Amino acid sequence: VPPQFSGLLGTVYRRGNLSFTRDGNSLVSPVGNRISVFDLKNNKCETLPLATRLNIVCVGLSPDGSLAILIDEEGAALLVSLIGKCVIHQFYFHKPVHSVSFSPDGKKFVVTKDNLAYLYHAPGKKREFNAFVLDKTYYGPYDETTCIDWTDDSKCFAVGSKDMSTWVFGAERWANLIYYSLGGHKDVIVACFFEENSLDLYTISQDAALCVWQCDTGLDGLKPMPPKGAAKEKNTAEDDEELLEEPKGEEIHGKADPSEQEKRNKVKYSRVAKYFFNKEGDFNNLTAAAYHKKTHLLVTGFASGIFHLHELPDFNLIHSLSISDQRIASISINCTGDWIAFGCSGLGQLLVWEWQSESYVLKQQGHFNSMVSLAFSPDGQYIVTGGEDGKVKVWNTSSSFCFVTFTEHNSGVTAVTFTSTGYVILSASLDGTVRAFDLHRYRNFRTFTSPRPSQFSCLAVDSSGEIVAAGSQDSFEIFIWSMQSGRLLDVLAGHEGPISSLSFNPMKCVLASASWDKTVKLWDMLDSWRTKETLLMNSDVLVVAFRPDGRELAVAALNGQITFWDHENAVQTGSIEGRHDLQMGRKELDKITAKQAAKGKSFTTLCYSADGQSILAGGLSKFVCIYNIKEQILMKKFEISCNYSLDAMEEYLDRRKMTEFGSMALIDEGGGGDDGVAIPLPGVKRGDMSYRHFKPEIRVTCVRFCPTGRSWAATSTEGLLLYSLDSGLIFDPFELDIDVTPSNIHKTLSQKEYTMAIVMAFKLNEKKLIQEVVEAVPSNEVDVICSSLPDLYVEKLLEFLASAFETSCHLEFYLIWAHKLLMLHGQKLKTRSVKLLPVIQFLQKSIQRHFEDVSKLCEWNIYNIKYALAISQQRGMKRAAEEEASVGEEESDSDSDYLM
Repeated sequence: VPPQFSGLLGTVYRRGNLSFTRDGNSLVSPVGNRISVFDLKNNKCETLPLATRLNIVCVGLSPDGSLAILIDEEGAALLVSLIGKCVIHQFYFHKPVHSVSFSPDGKKFVVTKDNLAYLYHAPGKKREFNAFVLDKTYYGPYDETTCIDWTDDSKCFAVGSKDMSTWVFGAERWANLIYYSLGGHKDVIVACFFEENSLDLYTISQDAALCVWQCDTGLDGLKPMPPKGAAKEKNTAEDDEELLEEPKGEEIHGKADPSEQEKRNKVKYSRVAKYFFNKEGDFNNLTAAAYHKKTHLLVTGFASGIFHLHELPDFNLIHSLSISDQRIASISINCTGDWIAFGCSGLGQLLVWEWQSESYVLKQQGHFNSMVSLAFSPDGQYIVTGGEDGKVKVWNTSSSFCFVTFTEHNSGVTAVTFTSTGYVILSASLDGTVRAFDLHRYRNFRTFTSPRPSQFSCLAVDSSGEIVAAGSQDSFEIFIWSMQSGRLLDVLAGHEGPISSLSFNPMKCVLASASWDKTVKLWDMLDSWRTKETLLMNSDVLVVAFRPDGRELAVAALNGQITFWDHENAVQTGSIEGRHDLQMGRKELDKITAKQAAKGKSFTTLCYSADGQSILAGGLSKFVCIYNIKEQILMKKFEISCNYSLDAMEEYLDRRKMTEFGSMALIDEGGGGDDGVAIPLPGVKRGDMSYRHFKPEIRVTCVRFCPTGRSWAATSTEGLLLYSLDSGLIFDPFELDIDVTPSNIHKTLSQKEYTMAIVMAFKLNEKKLIQEVVEAVPSNEVDVICSSLPDLYVEKLLEFLASAFETSCHLEFYLIWAHKLLMLHGQKLKTRSVKLLPVIQFLQKSIQRHFEDVSKLCEWNIYNIKYALAISQQRGMKRAAEEEASVGEEESDSDSDYLM
């Protein structure tokens, strides 16, 4: 079963609007062309397995939280079910959309594009042929529309525009409110908000001005339009406001300055107040705003990264804080008004702030530039990534959150790795240092440097975690350090080109080094670091990797070939011609076709699967290939991205973008000299930063297989993509007989033949059935069943236990199973340890996670019990002291009576 996309780590926010779900516990964030849902209560993040064609610019959530509309840069929309996590409908708006908003009753939604507002019927609960039915088109603003807000009863909505005006439109045909135009601002309208259960309005402009508008009519005062057959009044301006029935719905044409006659018997607005933010500061560029109607809380964000909290309508400042040095692009408040979410697109930051306690609920930031390398921890629980921004980040694979960031490097990180213990991370950088980080205390406890400053391009650590090796790209040397002492042990010279890759043999102390000088050298660490063997290649070597059992070496070269070597005898055992499988795309500015460009491309990253039977390979394309080593054939190609906002995605250039002068992408609008045509330098990876509209190029920088064998990860231009084995219903029987049926299994179970039932359930290989059979076994009989279980099924049962630990609440029961299996079959399993290692590590990861959760809970309970005991003892002592005092008083009273 091929792995399925399971998560996007490393990127938390790109652009677009943030939205809280209906319960206020989850936050929906657009990340490139996907959306991630952050569960803030359970501290988990999930990226939905669906994607738009281009980057998402706006997201609209339905009030019941079941549907979402995702709209990309070109106006293509997806209607998505957040419950089923699937696409229901696709629609194309033909032009870029600025904002989308559902009405509070969920029956309609408004979309703004250009200077128009379109009112659509929202998709209902029943099946419909067309989910997007246009109801009305509203004309009025002269420039592009920017924002939308609805009244609480869904009768009217307001639209802000770049022409400094705000328009109030009726969603129904109201006699006294068809449209109303509000001015009063000197800059672009950023946001407009209705007051709770009222037509009163707040409008906020980019020059940090707030206008408060009062309406002379309540929501109940809106009068329905008389039916079309009724007699029309003579003095109304029906000619100007008539609603034209067309196939695209009714059209409502608004006027900025209607005549006095038209205003008669209509709703009137008056400006009650105008307030200004940042009177003392000069950074008055307001970029985002949100308003919570129940608590009257207004949150405004500025280009300088500062945000303000005000109480309306009195405009009292509650507090202000600087959360970033980049502009705040989006703000959202949850339904209770406790949590405020901020998105900063410049650095890719996502923050959730609890304003009453003044603390962070969530604070996440991806790598500013692209990620370069990644590594799994030995138990597969954590992933470490290194980026060109010089940061080393550690991510939790189960929650998808980054829990620590190390910023000690001064230049781009080129390689990261874990030691075999899993508590130490090593990173190599172009700043000339290799740093070791401790995951217990979260500190940089070792810094390894070379005698002369060198730029380190690759890194390896041996299986004991004692020897650290790093390759230099400018001095052509390999540096060896001791982890214990931090001293430089030796410098290995011999290569005649930059060192491109290093790899330690997992079973022996042998280091393989690859270089651009067309050789792979094997160094024996125990024998005075002498060159044990030199393997000659036909082309520059880019990457080298050992098989998990250490018996085979894979080498990828510049000519696109992957070769496999028996390094003990220096014999080549096989090769794969992979250049055509990369399937390069053509960049917008390329002068040659993708087919021609592919001739010079190759794989830049390799990784063996946990069982060593297949190999993952990736390079400068949108595909990751997985090959069967024995058969030397391509098993599957994973397309890691379908985001056409990235460069080199299409194999052929779009003919619509071609002119008689060449591609339209070559012409930089408003560019400098040379007639505005900018041709980038060869070898530029990220796009020309000086270019006005540069597109990052799609590429895979690193692939790694999880030690548990259940998943693999790739760092790409989009972020860190995680692929894991799909847990869906897949019929995959094992040694199936005609008698093995669910009814026969239940029959065997009822006869208390548990071993037989377990074997039959594994033959049918349906997880639910296996779980039912295993959980039906009494705990006192687990010992007997484990001893009588055939060896073939012991491994399968261990794998089932590892996956069951992740979801089941029967913790002690499954721990008994795991304990008995390992105690009874431990010796036999040890002989097949290499093959069984992924399963054992998967089991260890599951048990470790439960151990951490339960131990935290136990510590908290012990603390509470101690606290309760201390309080009860204190009260007991207090009570005893009070009793003694009262006895003493009684004695003194009796003595005084006696004396009397």
